[in-house]
Amino acid sequence: MRVVGLHPDVLVATSRVWQTTCTIVRNGDECFVIDSPVFPDELEVLPAVLEHAGFALTGLLATHADWDHLLGRLAFPGAALGVAETTAARLTAEPGAAARELRAFDDEHYLDREAPLSLGQVQALPVPGHCEIGEEELELHPADGHTADGMAVWIGWARVVVCGDYISPVEVPLLADGGSRDAYIATLRRLEPLVDGAAYVVPGHGEVLDATRAAAILREDLNYLAKLPEAELPIARRGEAQRAIHAANVQRVRSRV
Repeated sequence: MRVVGLHPDVLVATSRVWQTTCTIVRNGDECFVIDSPVFPDELEVLPAVLEHAGFALTGLLATHADWDHLLGRLAFPGAALGVAETTAARLTAEPGAAARELRAFDDEHYLDREAPLSLGQVQALPVPGHCEIGEEELELHPADGHTADGMAVWIGWARVVVCGDYISPVEVPLLADGGSRDAYIATLRRLEPLVDGAAYVVPGHGEVLDATRAAAILREDLNYLAKLPEAELPIARRGEAQRAIHAANVQRVRSRV
């Protein structure tokens, strides 16, 4: 797992699998961990990362309910988890889904974990809205389209936007179950002004981006989505995995026409 500092109050850890990102933000004596790394050893070392940086955990946040973003409770078993109201509704509608998908991943990759995933106390946060942290606030913005739920987090004093599974340099837009091309486009439009004002953009998968590169990827993604099902993949994202995502997107869009 690679950890980089974006600001004295913001760290980003990137998992070895799918380049899944985990953002650690503090203000004063409070600290939130947003999303999570994936592998057991990465989660095991996460508390030490916070301790070394002098960050004292207040709670967990997740941008959406996909299982690979919900594993913070394995690193911090006693922490409460804050999510958008749409994500809380999805977790209620899909009880145990994240734990089952994690077990399937672990079985496929021969991984052992000390304990099963339990989400514990889940707090539904109004989105759009704010979440207090120290003397500042995190801005919470709706981010659906990839799935039916989600939020992006704007860390205003650090000029960092944590956008969940959007604006990825390694993954084309993915319309998952419950996702929507129109909603995805609407989310990208909402993210545009945040990207324009950002020093850094943290995608759910892939390296941290500066505003110029993030804006270019955002434009590519808007163009890709607008042209589905006839769209071509962006030049930098044409690997086998991305072609498989594209084929699923095409099928999903055509089934709704």
